Amino acid sequence: MKTKKILSLFLAFSLLFVLLLNLAGCSRKIAATDLMAAIVPQARTDSPETVADEKATAAADFAVRLFRETYDGKNTLLSPLSVLIALAMTANGANGETKSQMERVFGMTVEELNDYFTAYLDALPQDENVKLSIANSIWLRDAANFTVKKDFLQKNADVYGAGAYRAPFNSSTVRDVNLWVKDKTDGMIDKILDTLSGEDMAVLVNALAFDAKWAEPYTKKPQVGSGVFHKADGTETKVTFLSDTEQWYIADGDQAVGFIKPYEGGKYAFAAILPNADVPIAEYLAALDGAKIRTLLGDAKTATVETKLPKFETKYSVSLESVLSQMGMPNAFSPSDADFSGISETLPLYIDKVLHKTYIEVAETGTRAGAVTAVKGKATSASPDEVMTVILNRPFVYFLFDTETCVPFFIGVLDDPNG
Repeated sequence: MKTKKILSLFLAFSLLFVLLLNLAGCSRKIAATDLMAAIVPQARTDSPETVADEKATAAADFAVRLFRETYDGKNTLLSPLSVLIALAMTANGANGETKSQMERVFGMTVEELNDYFTAYLDALPQDENVKLSIANSIWLRDAANFTVKKDFLQKNADVYGAGAYRAPFNSSTVRDVNLWVKDKTDGMIDKILDTLSGEDMAVLVNALAFDAKWAEPYTKKPQVGSGVFHKADGTETKVTFLSDTEQWYIADGDQAVGFIKPYEGGKYAFAAILPNADVPIAEYLAALDGAKIRTLLGDAKTATVETKLPKFETKYSVSLESVLSQMGMPNAFSPSDADFSGISETLPLYIDKVLHKTYIEVAETGTRAGAVTAVKGKATSASPDEVMTVILNRPFVYFLFDTETCVPFFIGVLDDPNG
C-alpha cells in the first residue's frame, strides 16, 4: 500500500510539473505577428562609408540641446542616441510640415539622418572587451482599419534593422514589449510601458545596452576611499570616491576642467567635465553646442591628471513630448496637425508620448548603462469599422481557451441564466 501511495504521489507531482511547464511556456509566448517575414533588409550601395563631420556635429548639437531642455537641477541621465534613433524611425513616416519641423530639430533632413545612421552604426567600434548593443522594434495594432505602408517598414529595416510586429495591443502586448526591453538592455531596464489605450496604434522602441571595463580599473585599496560630496543646494553627503591618475585633460577656458578615462581597448571612454565653483551647471550647459562638445573631447591634452570620481548608480525616466515640442516640432504631437501619412494612409496618426528611461552604474571595474526610448502613436480620428450586433438573449455556447494553441479548456452552453 505504501508503495502505491508513493507511486500515486509521484504521478501527481509529475502531472503538476508538466502542467506548470506548459503554463510557463504559454506566458513566454509573444502574442504578435512578425511583419518582417517578407521584408529583407537591403544594403545601400550609395551610403557613405564614413560619418560626415557636419552630420556628426548636428547629432552632437541635438544631444546637447535635448539635455539642456530636459535638465531640471537634479540627477538627469539621457541617451540622446536612443532618442534620436527612435525619432528617426518615426520620421521615416512623416510628411509635410510635420517632417519639416522634425528635420529642423534634428539639424538635418530625414534622408541625411538615415545616411548618418547608416554610416554611424556601421562604424561603431566593435571590441571583445566592450559591449554596445542597439536594437529597434516597431509594434502595430492588429486592426482591420489600420494598414501600414511596406516602404515605411522597409526603410526602418534597411537603416535601423528594426523588427516589426502586429499585436492585439492589450495587456499581453504590454508584457511582450517590456520583455523585449528587458532582454535588449540586459535587464538594466525592465519595462517602458504601463498600459496601452484603445487609441494607441503604434509603438516604436529603441533599446541600448553598454557594458565595459576600465582600461585601468580602481582595484587597489588606496584608489577607493570615502569622502564628502557637496550638493548644489549646499548640503553634503558621504560617498565612495574612486581615485586614479589619468592621461587626458580637458580645459574649457576659464569655465571648466575635466578628464577622460578610457575603457579596455581604448575604443570607448568616460569623460567628466567640472565647471568652476562660480559657474552654475545650467549656465555652463547654456554655452554648449555640438561643435564645442566635440572639440572639447577631441582636443583633450595629454597630461598627468589626478582624479577622484564618485562611485554611483542612478536611474532616470522622463516623457519628452513637451521638450521636443518646445525644441521646434509641435505638429508631431498635434492630433489635428500631425502628418504621418508615410506610416499609414488608412488611419491618421500623431505622437502621443516619447517615453525615455536610462540607467547607469559607475564602479571600480567599469561602467554599465542602458537606455530605452518608446514613441507611442495614437489615432487622430479612428475610421469606424462596420458595427455588428450580438445580443445574448437566448441560449449560447461559450469557451475559455489559451491563445497559444486555441484549444478550449472550458466549453459551456448557457440555457438558463437563473437555472
